[in-house]
Amino acid sequence: MRSLIAFPCQGETLIGTIDAAAGTTGLLIVSGGNEIRCGAHRGMAVLAGRLAQAGNPVFRYDRRGVGDSGGANTGYTGAQDDLIAAVVAFRAHAPHMTRIIGFGNCDAATTLALFGRAAGIDAIVLANPWLVEQDDQLPPVAAIRAHYAQRLRDPATWWRALRGGVDIGKAFRGLRKIAAAPPEPQTLADAVVAAIRGWGVDARIVLAKGDATAIAFVGAARQRRLDTHMTVVASASHSFAREGDAAALGAAIVAAL
Repeated sequence: MRSLIAFPCQGETLIGTIDAAAGTTGLLIVSGGNEIRCGAHRGMAVLAGRLAQAGNPVFRYDRRGVGDSGGANTGYTGAQDDLIAAVVAFRAHAPHMTRIIGFGNCDAATTLALFGRAAGIDAIVLANPWLVEQDDQLPPVAAIRAHYAQRLRDPATWWRALRGGVDIGKAFRGLRKIAAAPPEPQTLADAVVAAIRGWGVDARIVLAKGDATAIAFVGAARQRRLDTHMTVVASASHSFAREGDAAALGAAIVAAL
């Protein structure tokens, strides 16, 4: 049964949705960016329904300033109190639970890695964790490098360039970003990778192979020699919206549950 729940957080009222089930292991879904709790293309709502039917209670919520919840939106780095409040509400409405798995995509994964232990979460599944500190509109450096490496190996790219079908200005902006990339370490990447390492076997990573954020994560994890269970989905969709993506993502979460 699916129900709406109002719960407090730092003097504001947050709204969540619980899909009730009898199982003792529950899934807490954290939304990324400014996405509301149903997820892109209603993907998280559908996932919650399927997992509840299989016996796992699932809780989703809007953090402050997003969707149906009140307050100011402080972004993923200011979402610790929201996460703690959501865990308290989840346990209150499913008191039979003995274990909570946290799942989030993009900067929601970053929130879980950094603050999940403090919130009382037992294990995490992180999809395409966000590690990039930047203020421009270009993809992460690692993703730009991977993109150009693939394009330059394709003869069709050279034909398009000769015929004027390549945006030379955009290409030069990307190359300038690679050349001007600051040396490692990056503060956010260091903090998140260290946090993931601290979770040990209680952390699982799910990556969309062609997604720019996932590519950036792989580069940062490799540089820092992070050894964590990773599942790679053959997709370029950041929100796992392409055919077959939902099943692959769901299987990774079920394995954690």
